[in-house]
Amino acid sequence: MTRFTKVTASIGPKCEDEHTLTKMINAGVNVCRLNFSHDTGDVQGTKIDLIRAVSNKLGKRVAIMVDIQGPKHRIGDFESDKHYPLKIGQKFILDSDDTPGNENRVQLPDADVMRSLNVGDRILLNDGKIELRVDAVFDDMVETTVMRGDEIWSRRGFNLPDTDVDTDILTSKDKADLEYAIKKNPDFVAVSFVQRAEDISNVRDFITERTASPIKIVAKIERPNAVKRIVDIANAADAVMIARGDLAVELPFEQVPAVSRRILRECRKLNKPVIMATQMLSSMVHAEFPTRAEISDVANAAYLCADSAMTSEETTIGDNPVRVIETMNKILSFADKDTIENPYDWSLMDNVPENDWSRSVSSMAFLNKASAIVVFARDTESVTQISCRRPDIPIIAVCNEDMIANQLCLSRGVLSVCDVSLFGQRDAFSAASLFGIRTGKLVIVDEEKISLRVLD
Repeated sequence: MTRFTKVTASIGPKCEDEHTLTKMINAGVNVCRLNFSHDTGDVQGTKIDLIRAVSNKLGKRVAIMVDIQGPKHRIGDFESDKHYPLKIGQKFILDSDDTPGNENRVQLPDADVMRSLNVGDRILLNDGKIELRVDAVFDDMVETTVMRGDEIWSRRGFNLPDTDVDTDILTSKDKADLEYAIKKNPDFVAVSFVQRAEDISNVRDFITERTASPIKIVAKIERPNAVKRIVDIANAADAVMIARGDLAVELPFEQVPAVSRRILRECRKLNKPVIMATQMLSSMVHAEFPTRAEISDVANAAYLCADSAMTSEETTIGDNPVRVIETMNKILSFADKDTIENPYDWSLMDNVPENDWSRSVSSMAFLNKASAIVVFARDTESVTQISCRRPDIPIIAVCNEDMIANQLCLSRGVLSVCDVSLFGQRDAFSAASLFGIRTGKLVIVDEEKISLRVLD
């Protein structure tokens, strides 16, 4: 196995045809992300069918993640869709009036936001180019002062870094999209703008009321409130995505690397896979090669032992999505083989109880110089727990259900296979040989019973 860190690729207009998807999966895609912000459920459902068909045709296992839009807040419309400059120090009103805005005011359509704002809170528009400070809050109006100015126009999204918004995590669009997506049996649902653990619980309730399928939930960390509650949110979710784009708007940008490292470390303790996302190879939307800084950024995702690195617009609207995946695969493969960075972090083991069985598995594999760890997995939990100890050898997961094998495509260092016969016979040697491992020692885990066998 030359690459332990997985690749999550966002699928969009430039890569949703069979030819391109085939090349991307062959180049190393492990998880396909479908962003429901840009399409309705039925349109995305067609893409899910195509991804499944291409994956089956190639004989390469690929997971599918549907990413629901969440409560994205936007201002209302302006007169004649004009652009208006907002200048530092001027007063600006946000109100409930749906008439077109002007240089002095615009509609704030979300009553829940109006209720949640407090004096002193910041409102950031245009990806943080405009900063408004709340001076007064009334039932139907918010008075603000412009602290940082730029042009403003209709339907701009805004961020609330200081405000805990009292809102439902699922909008009416999200509910309709999820209703449809669930019928397509995706492996993961990514939840946007999570603020608290209850948001994850609410989405899980919505899903379990509609299907018995064990769909996993990914919490997207985009807001300072989510960072503060990362332990509770990660415990409630099945995996975490570090969405650095919105984080860098709502947090001081210089804090984002440190926050990302903290999230990664906390999630490893909690046995939760982590996706590192946003602008990893963004210059390749148009450029043939990445910048030197982007190369380091992707490599650092591997050095920090993220489970997966993710593409966004590089593959959805980029000129050459296949080259993007090939580039990410090369960088991650080399970084994962770099012996200067040993992913088996003994210091992290200090946070794992000595009698923890996954610690024992990883230690046995490391001390015996094993070639692989083979796990007979009825669900994802045991495999994910071993993966989060970050052993420096492949973890082969033998499953008896396709969805379990698919979901393990996200976990670092895991090679999964769904084979009812191998699972029933507990045939670890045949499982290892499927992935080219025919000699050496195997650590075998069967319902948390651990043994060491030697391949002749």
